[in-house]
Amino acid sequence: MARRRDQAVRAAVEQGLIGADAPVIGLVDVAAVRSAATALREAFDEFTAAGTSILHTCAVKATSLVPMVRLLADAGLGCEVASPGELALAQAAGVPPHRTVLDSPAKTVAELRTALALGIGVNADSWQELARLDGLVAAAPTASALGLRVNPQVGGGTISALSTATATSKFGVPLRDDGPRGGSPAELRSRIVTAVLARPWLTGLHAHVGSQGCPLELMTSGVRTVYELAEEINSAAGRQQITGINIGGGLPVNFTSDTTAPTFRDYARLLHAAVPGLLSGKYALTTEFGRSLLAKSGTVLARVEYAKSAGGRPIAVTHAGAQVATRTVFAPRSWPIRVAAYTPQGRPSRGPLVAQDVAGPCCFAGDLVAQNRPLPLLASGDLAALLDTGAYYFCHHFAYNSLPRPGVYGFVLDADAPAGVRFATVRAPQSIADVVAESGGAQVDSLIGALPEEVAGG
Repeated sequence: MARRRDQAVRAAVEQGLIGADAPVIGLVDVAAVRSAATALREAFDEFTAAGTSILHTCAVKATSLVPMVRLLADAGLGCEVASPGELALAQAAGVPPHRTVLDSPAKTVAELRTALALGIGVNADSWQELARLDGLVAAAPTASALGLRVNPQVGGGTISALSTATATSKFGVPLRDDGPRGGSPAELRSRIVTAVLARPWLTGLHAHVGSQGCPLELMTSGVRTVYELAEEINSAAGRQQITGINIGGGLPVNFTSDTTAPTFRDYARLLHAAVPGLLSGKYALTTEFGRSLLAKSGTVLARVEYAKSAGGRPIAVTHAGAQVATRTVFAPRSWPIRVAAYTPQGRPSRGPLVAQDVAGPCCFAGDLVAQNRPLPLLASGDLAALLDTGAYYFCHHFAYNSLPRPGVYGFVLDADAPAGVRFATVRAPQSIADVVAESGGAQVDSLIGALPEEVAGG
């Protein structure tokens, strides 16, 4: 992977994708994406009974770029969506409804009606949403697979903002403690069982414990809790009403090296040991991985505009900061990322390591992607590469200072292409004219021409 990345950086320079007029870009290693998708499928196939129905979906929020969604679909994955916009991206990528799952915690009636009309899978996130589904299902037939999201309340990981199975999580129907409403765990469990039995069309359960910062054991504990609930419901029904279990995603990513750890196989093997019935073929399975599928495939590459020093520490001012690495800038302890140094020609820098700050272009002091980081000393014209940024980073632009969105390019190695790398545009760079248009440029006089001036005493 490192060799392919180095070759792509050099080729991006030689082919003019990055330079003075395009000082920051995103690079996607297409082979790495396909490899991750294959590893996911093979891991679960190894530990799951032959013939089990398994739908692996990619969380679109991790890569809200249509060509990326299309690539994952071509690699055998469906989509997990959480908004009308994400659904539109999945549709634009050609993902069929029966391979799409809607999991938003705030679905409107219109969103639910659309999903049911299309035959998209839906997981109800609350009792109120379940009541809405009652009316919609009664009003019109649907081919949608319908489930209930349960919060197993097994606890959180090291990043609270990404832990979705805590006692007070906003997601799902709580299984053990319903907060101010009270009720013992037994009463809550009974309420869920009764609600599912009263709805023969409710055939799935869904749980997602969290993502980065959540250990595999915690994730497995949540899955086991929901599996046991499914078994209890089916026992009470005297038949298999729950036919599918969605275990969410959340496999954490190693941001400290090129090594993928943990792997999908590590997780599947642990599930097989801890919840063997889940993989026995009795239940159809759905997964919703995102970051773990994509992080290792991406690189944000930025030009060093200036190199300076303050307080005795070197500072490289680059064009990649909060606008592309938002989480890293605002929560550096939770989201540290690796930085690699390249020469202006796109070759790995080999100089002695010097502790330095790598700063972005945003006009606030905290816009730093790395602090006091040992790297070959970066100089003006050099390139700084933010590694493991294939998920969330360059697809969720933070428009601080009205900085334009960078171009994103997928690449494959090709001996017949310049520098041995062939690129394809995933997203064209945003122009300044686009920034103005997006910021109301066409309505320039709306506040002084279309509205009358205020009248004193009015």
